[in-house]
Amino acid sequence: MAITIALAGNPNSGKSTLFNKLTGSNQYVGNWPGVTVEKKTGEYTKDKNIKFTDLPGIYSLSPYTLEEVVSRDYLLNERPDVIIDVIDATNIERNLYLATQLSELRIPLVLAFNMMDIVRKNGDKINTKEIAKSLNCEVVEVSAIKNENIDALVEAAIKKASDKNTKEIKSFSSSLEEYIDTIENSVESIKDHPSKRWLAIKLFENDEKIEEEFIITEKEKSLIDEIRIKAEKEFDDDAEGIITDQRYNFVTKITKGNIKKGVVGLST
Repeated sequence: MAITIALAGNPNSGKSTLFNKLTGSNQYVGNWPGVTVEKKTGEYTKDKNIKFTDLPGIYSLSPYTLEEVVSRDYLLNERPDVIIDVIDATNIERNLYLATQLSELRIPLVLAFNMMDIVRKNGDKINTKEIAKSLNCEVVEVSAIKNENIDALVEAAIKKASDKNTKEIKSFSSSLEEYIDTIENSVESIKDHPSKRWLAIKLFENDEKIEEEFIITEKEKSLIDEIRIKAEKEFDDDAEGIITDQRYNFVTKITKGNIKKGVVGLST
């Protein structure tokens, strides 16, 4: 069975190293259509039916850089069978911000906690089981550079690809969730889209690119504007700031107590 796996992650998360380990010489380099951003695809060294796409390194799915636009367009329109989000395990808090957004696309998601060899060397302790439980997501500890647990990661991704009950991470307060739900269920052009939650959040954030790509009636625009104004008054921030703040608060809550920093250079 052919499976397409997208590798996503922050710059310097070790994503390209992992891609090279997975594909070896079975990879192809070109450019994404219409832009100069490099596109890397490849076949798994152990099974040519498994194909990987190495997405550009990004911090979010905002439309502000070419890398972000390329990544989100691919995920939204091509919809790979599964996403592996490569996370720098020495800086989980920052890296999980992207994971909350990827999960909202409703594409099966596996988190690869990379650089675990450095985590161990630093004497850090990460309760990956609790983090996985809180995120409702599979977490696999790997070290791309040391070739540790790579096969287990691929196995987890293959298994996840067949999961028909993919659930997104709900990372907002109940009040904000209500606003997003209202947009989800009120805009006809996104109602039946598998990534409707992510699209609703983007409409809330006043993402012009999404507004252009989907048919939004004047009545629907007015409703979204009303919701946005109400939320900005309630949270005393602009729409993007509200979403960003609540994502980071959620990540902090998830990681608090589940990450213990050791002392560099000392064994524990």
